Amino acid sequence: MDRPGHALLQELAASRIAIEAVEPAIERGRFAAKAIVGERFRVEADIFCDGHEAIAAVVLYRRQGETSWNEMPMRLLVNDRWRATITFDEIGHHEFSICAWRDLFATWRADVIKKHDAGQDLSLDLREGQLLVEKALTDAAGSRNDRAALEVLCTEIESSPAKRDVLAVLISDEMAILMRRLGVRANLTHGDTIFPVFVDRERAGFSAWYELMPRSQSGRADVHGTFDDVIERLPYVRDMGFDVLYFPPIHPIGHTNRKGRNNSLIAERNDPGSPYAIGSEVGGHDAIHPALGGFEEFERLVKAAADHGLEIALDFAIQCSPDHPWIKEHPEWFDWRPDGTIKFAENPPKKYEDIVNVHFYRDAIPGLWHALRDIVLFWLDKGVRIFRVDNPHTKPLPFWEWMIAEVRRVDPGVIFLAEAFTRPKMMKRLAKVGFNQSYSYFTWRNSKQELTEYLTELTRADCRYYMRPNFFVNTPDINPHYLQTSGRPGFQVRLFLAATLGANYGIYNGFELCEAEALPGREEYLNSEKYEIRAWDWDRPGNIKADVAFINRLRRENPALRQFTNLNFYNAWNDAILYYGKFTDDLSNFLLLAVNLDPYHPQEAPFEVPLWEFGLPDDATIEADDLVTGQPFAWTGKVQHMFLDPHQRPFMAWRLIAPGGSR
Repeated sequence: MDRPGHALLQELAASRIAIEAVEPAIERGRFAAKAIVGERFRVEADIFCDGHEAIAAVVLYRRQGETSWNEMPMRLLVNDRWRATITFDEIGHHEFSICAWRDLFATWRADVIKKHDAGQDLSLDLREGQLLVEKALTDAAGSRNDRAALEVLCTEIESSPAKRDVLAVLISDEMAILMRRLGVRANLTHGDTIFPVFVDRERAGFSAWYELMPRSQSGRADVHGTFDDVIERLPYVRDMGFDVLYFPPIHPIGHTNRKGRNNSLIAERNDPGSPYAIGSEVGGHDAIHPALGGFEEFERLVKAAADHGLEIALDFAIQCSPDHPWIKEHPEWFDWRPDGTIKFAENPPKKYEDIVNVHFYRDAIPGLWHALRDIVLFWLDKGVRIFRVDNPHTKPLPFWEWMIAEVRRVDPGVIFLAEAFTRPKMMKRLAKVGFNQSYSYFTWRNSKQELTEYLTELTRADCRYYMRPNFFVNTPDINPHYLQTSGRPGFQVRLFLAATLGANYGIYNGFELCEAEALPGREEYLNSEKYEIRAWDWDRPGNIKADVAFINRLRRENPALRQFTNLNFYNAWNDAILYYGKFTDDLSNFLLLAVNLDPYHPQEAPFEVPLWEFGLPDDATIEADDLVTGQPFAWTGKVQHMFLDPHQRPFMAWRLIAPGGSR
């Protein structure tokens, strides 16, 4: 009969190995870490045990729902910290855990080598080693090839009359490798938690977005653009090197309280209104503005974009015009004032008279939740797999977690970008509940200190495991003060920073033309496309289209720029110059990048070439390529000098060639 506490004793005794501080573990496993299919995913943990025996550990990983696990051995780093790198070969929901054990054979091997070196008698030790190998053959469930190889070694031991021959086989590297895989796992201890991972397709982790308003693509301010007009523009977008073409809402626009030019409360007869005032008698979120074309034309556009290497992204903006069909069909989804009138959207003291907001609780649940999910699925069926979500921080977090999960059940490759310039913790929570990409504060980080501190947070803090920033340089709503006053060099600076610091970035059309005319004292565009149709001169003098194409080509050709958390800041002794590097794990692609943050004046600085990253001394010579000019050269010595004139070229990009490597 068990005595009180016996079960607890057995349970505690079985878990002899301590497994702590697992990373990535988002809220202790409440939310999924993010990974990209085919890319390396790093797992770390503190793993230790009593005594001095050797231990071993593996990461267990699988697709959620599968019954068997894959294993990847972990290696000891320092101070009981262990690491393994795994890859996932399918998008969707996956999971990992950790187990560890006392490695009896590794302990025996290390001790025997010490005894042999000390000249001690090994008779009993050799027999102990043989018994461990024999037990491995009896108990292990390893691969057929491993078991066959171990049997060959056992036969060799049995046929060896000399102790030194037996010892040589038992302590051989081949035996060590086989016993690491097949040896008895004493005190096998499993981690307490299975941690979720969501594996995305590549475009979630590496993308270049170009935003345009379809209605402004006719080439005339008095003619509403169509999807066919957008098709004519596709080569322009492709040739600049973008892979995502993003549209603000393309739905019918309401008439009630329609906004006029420059956000005027009074619209003229021909003013098209804001595309964010969604819905009219023609339809709502599942309809297309008639002037753009119909679904046949939209389908043609999606196909043509794909033929040009572009994927269409749509805006998912949940607000409605007062003319939206839902208001009559589902009044319970909206807020009403005591006098019976509908409540317009407000952010006091601002009022948005042309839109009304839905509410998500009371009688709106579950009907509204299902309707919004079905809107996303509707456009998914039309070929759209990327959605930029407008103001998600003003909608309930549980809704997003539920809705994104529902969509992923249909297509785990759908990408959601959270447009939330709000409190940091809310932005991070949106990423945790499922958003694949996130807007960030990059738009307002201009100085060296600001950029260094912010990018260090994004690439080194825990948010690196679940939050993927998308560095938009401007939007229809945001004309940054820096760009309003910096001239053409400022646009080059912000472009280079966004595209090389971030793996995901985007521009809103007009940026490549250095468009900066603003409403006085505000970060808003004068004559904003949000309220009128514009006709652009796409070859306007002073444009930076060539820079855009060059930088996007740089991104495509250099694997180091496809990653985000591999960012390292290096020393350049001038606060106006930001100097940083990105490189792949094997150092085969190692880039150094420098930007003059001062758009008005030339800046120069001594700087350090990070020879230490290659294990080279401070006086070593290293081969390099100037990626802007295409010229090869060499640096000798750690400290070099740079000069950046913003009116010629405010940025530099170099590729270092690892010793023994090739260009």
